[in-house]
Amino acid sequence: MLRRFSTLVVLAAAFAAPAHAQGTPLLPGLTYEKTVEFTPHGAVVLHVLTAPRPGDQNGLYQLAPVLARGTMVGGREKVTQMEKDVSAQATVAGINGDLFSATDGHPAGVFMSGGVLEHPPVGTRSSIGVDAAGALHVDRVKFFGTWRGTGQRRPLNGFNQVPTQGEVVLFTPAYGAKVPAIPGSAEAVLDPFPATTPNVDLSAAVSAVGANGGETIPAGGAILQATGSLAAALKAEAPLGTPITTRLILQPAWTGMVSALGGGPILVRNSAAIFRSGEDFTNDQIAARSPRAGIGQLADGRIILVAVDGDQPGYSVGLTSFELAQTMVRLGAVTASAVESGPDVTVAFDGQLLNKPSNPGSERAVKEALLVQYFGVYAPPLPLPLLTGEAGKTQEQLSYKIVRPSLVTAELIGPDLQPRVLEAGVQHDPGSYSFTYSTFDQEGTWHWNVTATDDLKRTSTIDRAFRYDTTLRGLSAPKLARGTAAIRFTLSRPATVKLRIETPTGVLVREVAPVSLQAGAQSVVWDGRLPHGTRAYGGSYVAHVFVTSSVGTSDLSVPFSFRRTG
Repeated sequence: MLRRFSTLVVLAAAFAAPAHAQGTPLLPGLTYEKTVEFTPHGAVVLHVLTAPRPGDQNGLYQLAPVLARGTMVGGREKVTQMEKDVSAQATVAGINGDLFSATDGHPAGVFMSGGVLEHPPVGTRSSIGVDAAGALHVDRVKFFGTWRGTGQRRPLNGFNQVPTQGEVVLFTPAYGAKVPAIPGSAEAVLDPFPATTPNVDLSAAVSAVGANGGETIPAGGAILQATGSLAAALKAEAPLGTPITTRLILQPAWTGMVSALGGGPILVRNSAAIFRSGEDFTNDQIAARSPRAGIGQLADGRIILVAVDGDQPGYSVGLTSFELAQTMVRLGAVTASAVESGPDVTVAFDGQLLNKPSNPGSERAVKEALLVQYFGVYAPPLPLPLLTGEAGKTQEQLSYKIVRPSLVTAELIGPDLQPRVLEAGVQHDPGSYSFTYSTFDQEGTWHWNVTATDDLKRTSTIDRAFRYDTTLRGLSAPKLARGTAAIRFTLSRPATVKLRIETPTGVLVREVAPVSLQAGAQSVVWDGRLPHGTRAYGGSYVAHVFVTSSVGTSDLSVPFSFRRTG
């Protein structure tokens, strides 16, 4: 059993306030939490994104996979880059997706987006689907296909994948620009071609024929390609102008499924961790402690995306598949599945990497990302969470992003709870909008609040808090003398002052008892000792000063080098 040791940390330098037990808010309803757990095998670092049920909040949230460069064989990208690629359509957070081919990069399992099937599942492994009601499904799904021209109904052996000898495969633009070049093959171009919805007849007429492959796939069409002995059958039964009927069959039918990707093994079923799934994975893939990622759904419908760092002794050793399953159950998952494990494991938000991948050189390029997509207004964390009135810290840069045409109201709400309106019901096209504000007439907590109603009549709001507090100013590097450090600063009003000495990574070294000080030049002294009286080692530290006054609590910090004496 894993034992939780410490709670979450915030996105580096992005948020002013420390995280809390429910996670750091990234978007309305979406949080991020990082934890460290200690096991008999070593430390394990977990990253958890918790998001609303897909379709909740008036349809502002969606969960769907995204292909690198938009096609099956268009190459790979880092998850952070895929997030940037779709940033104009949504604000996103997510993890890496399914396994993929090392040769041409196509995903190994099912890919479905917007109810359109773009790649078939692997029947020997779990597939992950999300239906129109936002329910997560983890099932073994098999693929069958048929096509029919002037003759009998024949098997369709594949979909958007390179055929082997004696196969017929259907290609759509989701595959890439052209069908594979295969000597002796035959092609029937179907243009236009309907959306590839599974389990329905898809009818189109042959608009052109070809041979030996390499034909360009029409933007709104498809191509049937036959190899080996079946090339002659396609030529004979699909001449120019012939109506062709194809059918992409899933079993189970997965009726109403909106999006899907390959995955596995299944981790949780009916709130119970699965020890042995019987899926097509090697023992090494299942039993090794390594980086892992997975998706689960909580009893209330919320989605969790989990990434586990691994293969980094002293930082995080990773988990086995069953340990990940147990972790998902402890997080509350009633259903869960793994996605690709190993050095590809990544978790990111809005193009920013959140975890520490084990791949040398950090993040690795993959074929898929599984992304929570948010379509409401988004305001990034403010560049200055604390305005002190000092030079360079007297104005705030404010911004927001909308992804659909929207009616926007943007305002600053001061400590007096009165709005300072920057925009009131202004119609904007999709894009980012920014302001500079410097007229701060009250000290205390301020809120940057933006509300947008898009062309689909969906209303969203985001709020970012920051403080304008001139109580603490002029924090300078400590004055060192005889193994002590005097931290100097100026108070504009009486305040209670607390000093924390930390490592550069934020680990607490010593907390000095709070003192009440008057306005003016002041200092607090660290005696150079640890809590039990032993002298601290020389090295790099951070002096973190907190002040509480009549207008609230604020803090500043300054790095310094400490030299041990005696």
